[in-house]
This record gives sequence, structure tokens and C-alpha cells, in this order.
Amino acid sequence: MNEIVHDLSIIFEKNKSSQKAIEMSAYMKNKFDFLGIKSSLRRELQKEAMSAISKVSLSEFISIVNELWEMPFREYQYCACEILERYANKLPASYITQFERLITSKSWWDSVDGIAPRSLGIFLKNYPFLIEENIKCWVESSNIWLKRSAILFQLKYKKFTNQTILFQIIKSLSKENEFFIRKAIGWALREYSKTNPKAVLKFVEFNDISILSKREALKIILEKE
Repeated sequence: MNEIVHDLSIIFEKNKSSQKAIEMSAYMKNKFDFLGIKSSLRRELQKEAMSAISKVSLSEFISIVNELWEMPFREYQYCACEILERYANKLPASYITQFERLITSKSWWDSVDGIAPRSLGIFLKNYPFLIEENIKCWVESSNIWLKRSAILFQLKYKKFTNQTILFQIIKSLSKENEFFIRKAIGWALREYSKTNPKAVLKFVEFNDISILSKREALKIILEKE
């Protein structure tokens, strides 16, 4: 085990709570085991590890993130997501394969949403050619989490959102019956409506998207009327 991961595991173990672990696992429909460390405390506990990671090589960085992902408790995956977000600007283009592996491993909305609009979004700003080479392939994948990631990676782009790509991806996935895809479509459109409400309103009016997606997409626009 990597020394940074080892030290972090000792700190986490000392601060675990069996009662909170039960509650946190129940919230995630018992899909994952938890130590019972709330986000605010966890972020405080992992500060030293976050700082130490800034000094490691790329190969060790990849190893640390992978080790955290394989740990049995969900807090370690959350830590990995936050490490990726902090250092996303330093990752090489080849890391796209690692992103794909993480998104498709131990997948649920919490880990995917901890990556797609955060570290992946930052990363793809540096390597926009990967959108054509990889992200559009995710849209055609059978994996719902890759599809959700393709929808959400621009979530925080605001005025830098590539509207053509966003709408193209949503059109490609608009017939999907999966809840997490429909919800992501609505979320992405709602977020973009803060930047370009007219474009979102027009898109919703002239494209056949689910009732759920439409309701989510128009929330902010309708509140202002």
C-alpha cells in the first residue's frame, strides 16, 4: 500500500462512526459500505494527504488514485474524486483512459457526479480534441455512467459551454429510458439556462425530450416568469 494511502487509512479508521456509517450507507441504498465520516470532517482529515500528493510523480499519482478507488469504504472514493479535481490541470491527455475506468468502476451517481462535471470537465478544457475522440464514443456506449458523464462534463462551463456539442449529445440520448440519463439531461439544460435561457427554451420547444428532462430543464426559466 502506498504510504500516503496507508497514513490516510489510519486517520480515517480513528474517526469512523458505526452509526453514521449505517445512515450514510442507507442513503446510498446500501450499495456501498461507509466508515461514517461526514464530508466536512473527511476533508479536514485528508488535508495532509492532499498536500503530500502534490509532490509525487505522475505514476505514483495514478497509483494513489487507483488504490483509493479499490478501498472498501466509500469515503476513499470521495477522497479520490477531490484529489482528481485539485490536480486535473496537471494530468496528461492519456489519463482519459483512467477517467473511463473510474467512471465505470464502483459506479453510482455520487462518484460519477464527483468526476464528470468536476475533474473531467477541467481536464477536457485542456484537451478538447478528446471530446471528438472519446466522449462522443461514450454517448454510444452501453454504459449509462459514461453517457451521463458525456452529458455533464460541461456543467460548470457557463459562457464557455460548447452549445453545439451539448445539444448534440442530448439529442443523441433523448430517447433513453434510464432515469439517470433523463435526469442528467434536465440538469445540464437547467444549468445552461443560467447562461443562455433563450437557447434552452428553444431547444426544449423544438426537441422531443422526456417529461422529466423538460421539467428539470425549465425550472429556473419558469421561476423567473
